[in-house]
Amino acid sequence: MTDLSKARQKAATLAEALPYIRRFHGKTVVVKYGGNAMTDETLKRGFAHDVVLLRLVGINVVVVHGGGPQIEELLSRVGKKGEFVQGMRVTDTETMDIVEMVLAGKVNKEIVELINHAGGKAVGLTGQDGGLIRARKLMLPSSDQPDQAVDIGHVGEIASVDPEIICSLLKEGFTPVIAPIGSGEEGETYNINADLVAGKLAEILKAEKLVLMTNTPGVLDKSGNLITGLTAKEIDGLFADGTLSGGMLPKISSALDAAKSGVQSVHIIDGRVPNSLLLEILTSEGVGTMIRSH
Repeated sequence: MTDLSKARQKAATLAEALPYIRRFHGKTVVVKYGGNAMTDETLKRGFAHDVVLLRLVGINVVVVHGGGPQIEELLSRVGKKGEFVQGMRVTDTETMDIVEMVLAGKVNKEIVELINHAGGKAVGLTGQDGGLIRARKLMLPSSDQPDQAVDIGHVGEIASVDPEIICSLLKEGFTPVIAPIGSGEEGETYNINADLVAGKLAEILKAEKLVLMTNTPGVLDKSGNLITGLTAKEIDGLFADGTLSGGMLPKISSALDAAKSGVQSVHIIDGRVPNSLLLEILTSEGVGTMIRSH
């Protein structure tokens, strides 16, 4: 390709982005950041640049991150094996200490540093800061005996959200980066699934979009083909026939709740695709599954 045709291609891409920039200027996008995009160095830098660019064109970005691979790595170092029930991490007291250390310390600070290094102004928070997330203990219904509940330790569900600290940061031009840890009534800490936190924040902040980055092309059917669009009714069918399971369960649940609660569009996208965030928000090239309430 000649330099001139490359330049024309770049100009066409920028021109294509303009209506999206106009439409989303001043709006809020909540991004759940996880999977390979968090562990591959090139993808990490690309994500940080995407966030900064979106902010520079007037889009408010709120980042909620997980840290599964990093938690697994530290658990194995201390001789513990991660265990999951219905896509949720079983979290005893020792595991909770490690989760807090990894999420609130290592991962959160690294994302903040990446965004700041790319020219942004990021601030790291957990759900404990400014009373952001009040949590209560989560009991999961048993899959064998529906009337029985399964205790998975220090795992919480969201009781309430006070978005004041996020709104203040956005108003001042900062990008909040949030670790999914909440406080209970007695001051105890809870590990909360990051997809659920992102979904609830998107609802509360009346976000234009909720974007969940994952390690798959999006929601796949039983033959492994990408489903580009889903409604609530279609999702119920996928739950019923077992197409959706494991880590996709909390993702789909939070996506559906957000769509039903007024978030304009919810996207589950492939974080392994370079610049997938920009592709999803500023072009017509969707890179995953879009979920609508009806």
